[in-house]
Amino acid sequence: MRPVDAGAGNGMRERLNYAWRVIATGLSFLSFGIGGVILWLLVFPLLSLLVRDLEVRSQKARAIIHRSFALFIGFMHRMGVLTYEIRGAERLERRGLLVLANHPTLIDVVFLVSLIPNADCVVKSRLATNPFTRGPVRATRYICNDNGAGLIEDCIASLRSGKNLIIFPEGTRTPRTGPATLQRGAANIAVRGLRDITPVIIRCSPPTLSKGEKWYRVPSRRFHVSIEVREDMPVAPFLAGTSEAQAARKLTEHLTGYFDLERPIASA
Repeated sequence: MRPVDAGAGNGMRERLNYAWRVIATGLSFLSFGIGGVILWLLVFPLLSLLVRDLEVRSQKARAIIHRSFALFIGFMHRMGVLTYEIRGAERLERRGLLVLANHPTLIDVVFLVSLIPNADCVVKSRLATNPFTRGPVRATRYICNDNGAGLIEDCIASLRSGKNLIIFPEGTRTPRTGPATLQRGAANIAVRGLRDITPVIIRCSPPTLSKGEKWYRVPSRRFHVSIEVREDMPVAPFLAGTSEAQAARKLTEHLTGYFDLERPIASA
């Protein structure tokens, strides 16, 4: 009998596993797009007919997205695309939270919205016209970032109404190398709205779905997402004896170091 080549067998299994994860990742994003269109064309129009009050309707729409995103994460897990762990999730069950997170992957917002009840987000304005995302963005009345000077006030109003606001202070996905650059908007919301910050650290290993990376460039193994919800960061110390503008600048510098320190070294 010819001896079995264990190495060749393992190599074949690895190639088949890789091919499956490419297919499963494609199916996951396809299901996300189809789900968005179904919500836009069927679910949210029906919701509009059944619920006339605009605020109640948008709250119910946010609840639908909350559950839909949880189903999507579960689908990716069951398909073998990813694994995940959440630490400190109970801290997200409060109202009026200003949640600031780093942004290593494309699906960070999906994870956070799936974990946070009544979540509000600052989203790019083009998502309000994209056929796959326009339904959820409009129905939930997420805050679009094209409001200029009124953006900060819109965010503060969202927090005061009891919604939990998710913001990625970098404004884009975290680069794998080089220092992270935070915009001052998140700090201005905290300072002017007198809101403590609930920081969230997101890690992804191996790195994938980062800025400029194609979805089909899947890593060599299933990627693991770790989400850690930290203790609140008080904003009062940054306001002591200084102006709001100076406090926002100091807070932005602190947050830049905070998130950059927690960023793991990229691994293949």
